[in-house]
Amino acid sequence: MSTFSGFPDNQTKTTALPGLFFSELLPAIDHLGELKVTLYVFWAMDHKDGRFRYVQRQDMLGDKLLLDGLKSTSLSAEEALDEALERTIARGTLLRVDLDFSDGTENLYFLNNAKGQAAVRAIKSGEWQPSGRSNAPVELRDNRPNIFALYEQNIGPLTPMIADTLRDAETAYSESWIEEAMQIAVENNVRKWSYISAILEGWQTRGKDAREDRGDTEKARRKYLRGWFDD
Repeated sequence: MSTFSGFPDNQTKTTALPGLFFSELLPAIDHLGELKVTLYVFWAMDHKDGRFRYVQRQDMLGDKLLLDGLKSTSLSAEEALDEALERTIARGTLLRVDLDFSDGTENLYFLNNAKGQAAVRAIKSGEWQPSGRSNAPVELRDNRPNIFALYEQNIGPLTPMIADTLRDAETAYSESWIEEAMQIAVENNVRKWSYISAILEGWQTRGKDAREDRGDTEKARRKYLRGWFDD
């Protein structure tokens, strides 16, 4: 058995894990490879940026430390990785999307949370589509500004807290709703996320078209907003 020298006090980086991992997932996992891959994916996701985060199978195959830790007497490292990944899918920890390219199929793995579910829906609905590049398998269908650029262009500077809030909003509302709500905030000169959020929550609760005045004029829109949010 190899020994571990301990965690240095001033050089330790941490990886966040949800509480449900310890209360529900960890007690249920009975396979060492599955546990190692599950923890690896949480760590890998924590080091990624972007609208949707995912881990590719080919990236895991290229990680020597991960493969060395998965080797067994009965399976090769690649076979052990595939077995562990299949277990995470069967358990519901990860979601997988398979994309076909000219040089083969690429597997994308997402955490089974609100953002991961939204990512899978976006790929299946065509909002994301195969890029043709195995190193960056998916791309947005068109070149519309994403929610972060829209916020900076129309509302204000993007802070880390606002970025987290916008990511959560992407999982709860459609992109077109968010764009329209921002447009309304700009038209009414109320450049605050709290105002935009109130519009979105109102649409979700009452129905986007459930207005007393259904006209699409600026006057009707302002009347609609004043009635709900001015107070």
